[in-house]
Amino acid sequence: MKPFIFLLISSFSFAQNSVEKEVVKPIENLFQAMKSADSIGVKNAFSSSAIMQTFGKNNEIRTEKVEGFAKQVGGSKVGDLDERFTISKVLVDGNMASVWVPYQFYYKGNYSHCGVNSFQLAKLNNEWKIQYIIDTRRKDNCIK
Repeated sequence: MKPFIFLLISSFSFAQNSVEKEVVKPIENLFQAMKSADSIGVKNAFSSSAIMQTFGKNNEIRTEKVEGFAKQVGGSKVGDLDERFTISKVLVDGNMASVWVPYQFYYKGNYSHCGVNSFQLAKLNNEWKIQYIIDTRRKDNCIK
Protein backbone atom coordinates (compact mmCIF):
# COMPACT_ATOMS: atom_id res chain seq x y z
CA MET A 1 0.00 0.00 0.00
CA LYS A 2 2.80 2.46 0.75
CA PRO A 3 4.27 2.42 -2.83
CA PHE A 4 0.81 3.24 -4.22
CA ILE A 5 0.43 6.24 -1.88
CA PHE A 6 3.91 7.47 -2.86
CA LEU A 7 3.05 7.19 -6.55
CA LEU A 8 -0.20 9.07 -6.03
CA ILE A 9 1.55 11.89 -4.13
CA SER A 10 4.31 12.10 -6.77
CA SER A 11 1.76 12.35 -9.59
CA PHE A 12 -0.19 15.08 -7.80
CA SER A 13 2.98 17.07 -7.13
CA PHE A 14 4.03 16.84 -10.81
CA ALA A 15 0.58 17.93 -12.02
CA GLN A 16 0.70 20.95 -9.72
CA ASN A 17 4.09 22.03 -11.10
CA SER A 18 2.78 21.60 -14.65
CA VAL A 19 -0.15 23.94 -13.93
CA GLU A 20 2.17 26.51 -12.37
CA LYS A 21 4.34 26.42 -15.51
CA GLU A 22 1.25 27.06 -17.64
CA VAL A 23 0.20 29.94 -15.37
CA VAL A 24 3.55 31.76 -15.52
CA LYS A 25 3.94 31.34 -19.30
CA PRO A 26 2.04 34.56 -20.21
CA ILE A 27 4.14 36.47 -17.65
CA GLU A 28 7.36 35.14 -19.17
CA ASN A 29 5.98 35.92 -22.64
CA LEU A 30 5.16 39.48 -21.56
CA PHE A 31 8.69 40.17 -20.34
CA GLN A 32 10.20 38.58 -23.46
CA ALA A 33 7.91 40.70 -25.66
CA MET A 34 9.02 43.82 -23.78
CA LYS A 35 12.68 42.94 -24.33
CA SER A 36 11.97 42.20 -28.02
CA ALA A 37 9.96 45.43 -28.54
CA ASP A 38 7.06 43.22 -29.64
CA SER A 39 3.75 45.06 -29.18
CA ILE A 40 1.70 42.09 -30.47
CA GLY A 41 3.39 39.78 -27.95
CA VAL A 42 2.50 42.22 -25.18
CA LYS A 43 -1.16 42.32 -26.23
CA ASN A 44 -1.30 38.52 -26.53
CA ALA A 45 -0.22 38.08 -22.89
CA PHE A 46 -3.33 39.92 -21.64
CA SER A 47 -7.05 39.20 -21.72
CA SER A 48 -9.19 41.63 -23.74
CA SER A 49 -10.53 43.21 -20.52
CA ALA A 50 -7.23 43.40 -18.61
CA ILE A 51 -6.40 46.19 -16.19
CA MET A 52 -2.89 47.56 -15.58
CA GLN A 53 -2.11 49.67 -12.53
CA THR A 54 0.99 50.98 -10.78
CA PHE A 55 1.77 52.89 -7.62
CA GLY A 56 3.12 56.26 -8.68
CA LYS A 57 4.77 59.03 -6.71
CA ASN A 58 3.01 59.84 -3.43
CA ASN A 59 1.47 56.34 -3.55
CA GLU A 60 -1.36 57.29 -5.91
CA ILE A 61 -2.53 54.44 -8.14
CA ARG A 62 -2.30 55.08 -11.87
CA THR A 63 -4.20 53.02 -14.42
CA GLU A 64 -2.81 52.37 -17.89
CA LYS A 65 -4.45 50.74 -20.90
CA VAL A 66 -2.82 47.62 -22.34
CA GLU A 67 -3.06 49.16 -25.83
CA GLY A 68 -1.06 52.22 -24.73
CA PHE A 69 1.55 50.09 -22.99
CA ALA A 70 1.89 47.81 -26.03
CA LYS A 71 2.36 50.88 -28.24
CA GLN A 72 5.15 52.15 -25.96
CA VAL A 73 6.84 48.76 -26.07
CA GLY A 74 6.53 48.60 -29.86
CA GLY A 75 8.13 52.04 -30.09
CA SER A 76 11.20 50.98 -28.13
CA LYS A 77 14.29 49.27 -29.52
CA VAL A 78 15.10 45.60 -28.99
CA GLY A 79 16.83 45.23 -25.62
CA ASP A 80 15.78 48.66 -24.27
CA LEU A 81 13.20 47.23 -21.83
CA ASP A 82 14.73 44.50 -19.67
CA GLU A 83 12.66 43.38 -16.68
CA ARG A 84 14.62 40.80 -14.73
CA PHE A 85 12.28 38.86 -12.51
CA THR A 86 11.80 35.98 -10.12
CA ILE A 87 8.60 34.02 -9.75
CA SER A 88 8.18 34.08 -5.99
CA LYS A 89 4.73 32.62 -5.38
CA VAL A 90 2.07 30.97 -7.57
CA LEU A 91 -1.42 30.28 -6.23
CA VAL A 92 -4.03 28.52 -8.38
CA ASP A 93 -7.69 27.77 -7.82
CA GLY A 94 -9.46 26.39 -10.87
CA ASN A 95 -9.40 29.01 -13.64
CA MET A 96 -7.91 31.75 -11.43
CA ALA A 97 -4.29 32.29 -10.43
CA SER A 98 -2.24 34.84 -8.52
CA VAL A 99 1.51 35.27 -9.07
CA TRP A 100 3.92 37.39 -6.99
CA VAL A 101 6.90 38.58 -9.07
CA PRO A 102 9.77 40.68 -7.62
CA TYR A 103 11.75 42.41 -10.39
CA GLN A 104 14.60 44.74 -11.32
CA PHE A 105 14.06 46.93 -14.37
CA TYR A 106 16.83 48.03 -16.74
CA TYR A 107 16.34 50.64 -19.45
CA LYS A 108 18.85 50.66 -22.31
CA GLY A 109 21.19 48.55 -20.17
CA ASN A 110 21.09 50.87 -17.15
CA TYR A 111 19.45 50.00 -13.86
CA SER A 112 16.25 52.02 -13.43
CA HIS A 113 14.18 50.67 -10.52
CA CYS A 114 12.83 47.60 -8.75
CA GLY A 115 9.59 46.47 -7.18
CA VAL A 116 7.01 43.73 -7.20
CA ASN A 117 4.40 42.80 -9.81
CA SER A 118 1.21 41.22 -8.54
CA PHE A 119 -0.47 39.36 -11.39
CA GLN A 120 -4.00 37.95 -11.46
CA LEU A 121 -4.54 35.51 -14.30
CA ALA A 122 -7.62 33.85 -15.74
CA LYS A 123 -7.85 30.69 -17.82
CA LEU A 124 -9.97 31.69 -20.80
CA ASN A 125 -10.66 29.28 -23.68
CA ASN A 126 -8.09 26.86 -22.20
CA GLU A 127 -5.35 29.53 -22.18
CA TRP A 128 -3.97 31.53 -19.25
CA LYS A 129 -4.11 35.31 -19.74
CA ILE A 130 -3.12 38.22 -17.53
CA GLN A 131 -6.34 39.81 -16.26
CA TYR A 132 -4.88 42.29 -13.78
CA ILE A 133 -1.48 43.61 -12.81
CA ILE A 134 -0.50 46.11 -10.15
CA ASP A 135 3.12 46.91 -9.38
CA THR A 136 5.30 48.87 -7.03
CA ARG A 137 8.33 50.86 -8.14
CA ARG A 138 11.24 52.10 -6.07
CA LYS A 139 14.93 52.91 -6.39
CA ASP A 140 16.02 51.97 -2.88
CA ASN A 141 16.15 48.64 -1.02
CA CYS A 142 16.62 46.80 -4.31
CA ILE A 143 18.54 43.62 -4.92
CA LYS A 144 20.56 43.96 -8.12
